[in-house]
Amino acid sequence: MSEQTPRTDNEVGMVTVPAPAPGGPGTGRERGNPVGRFLSGAGGRSIGLVIALLVLFIIGTITAGDRFANVDNVLTIIRFASITGVISIGMTFVITAGGIDLSVGSVLGLTTVVATLSWVQAFASSTSWVVMVIIALAVGAGAGAINGVVIAYGNVVAFIATLAMLVAARGLAEVLANRTTQIVNEQGFLSFFRSDILGIPILIWIFVLVVVAGWFLLNRTTFGRRTVAIGGNIEAARLAGIKVKRHMMSLYILSGVTAGIAGLMMLGRTTAGTSTHGQLYELDAIAAVVVGGTLLIGGRGTIMGTVLGVLIFATLTNVFTQNNLSTSVQAIAKGVIIVLAVMLQQRFASRAKARKSV
Repeated sequence: MSEQTPRTDNEVGMVTVPAPAPGGPGTGRERGNPVGRFLSGAGGRSIGLVIALLVLFIIGTITAGDRFANVDNVLTIIRFASITGVISIGMTFVITAGGIDLSVGSVLGLTTVVATLSWVQAFASSTSWVVMVIIALAVGAGAGAINGVVIAYGNVVAFIATLAMLVAARGLAEVLANRTTQIVNEQGFLSFFRSDILGIPILIWIFVLVVVAGWFLLNRTTFGRRTVAIGGNIEAARLAGIKVKRHMMSLYILSGVTAGIAGLMMLGRTTAGTSTHGQLYELDAIAAVVVGGTLLIGGRGTIMGTVLGVLIFATLTNVFTQNNLSTSVQAIAKGVIIVLAVMLQQRFASRAKARKSV
């Protein structure tokens, strides 16, 4: 009697699937190596960003000495990064879902103008400075809602829809402000947004709160899981029962709200509202999100990676400023970093596809 070959887990019906080579993708060796899994995943990417940030700090310390390596300058870097950082959190959600929002900079400028209109400040003086906050957030949410409706229900490509909002919001801000700078006269507003808590500026605390809320929303809620699912495969998400159009509209509203928060922070920092606020901030936000590890094609997003991306660009700018380097050199350096980040993304994506195909 011939010896019967025992059935293995790789057999399906009458077809035997060859076992993967030892040490290859999907084998126990890879799954059993926690260090390898960590380095090849989000943890490894975050470590790379932390190392890049530390390298920038070392360069800044060597080239600028005590002018760079002191607590006040570190707080300056974080405060400088806080406004772009808040916008970048909202942008992370949109890009994770496979979208894009080019209007956030213009919406920021629009919120600063509307919140500092004379009648708004007069109403705030007679009631509370919180009125200015509510109106700024409402303007941001309204702009985001328009983007969401046009994209989700009007089936307009996100790039075109938000580009139109970029132009329209900037133009509306110029009309409302009559191309002038509007000074914030509400002292309660200025006292709050220019205050410190435990020696740390309130703008940094707002940034931290937005980061914590964004991380929890993306990683610990159904909203975040649906966002990732839509970015990974929008048709599969629709078949799974996710109301894709409603969710996409919510994402653009969220992006508009973060632009409104950033607008309030800008008012607190500059004490003035103008249509020129927020110019090119959308590009800085997209760059920080991409460098942080969120895929431009959607399906993967990381809040902490975005924070590190924001801090890297803010530190780079500070190093260049401390060493009196021109803004042109800064722009070139940022461009190189963005290209390298996208190239790394493509490499990680191709390696992930190769693993799945084996």
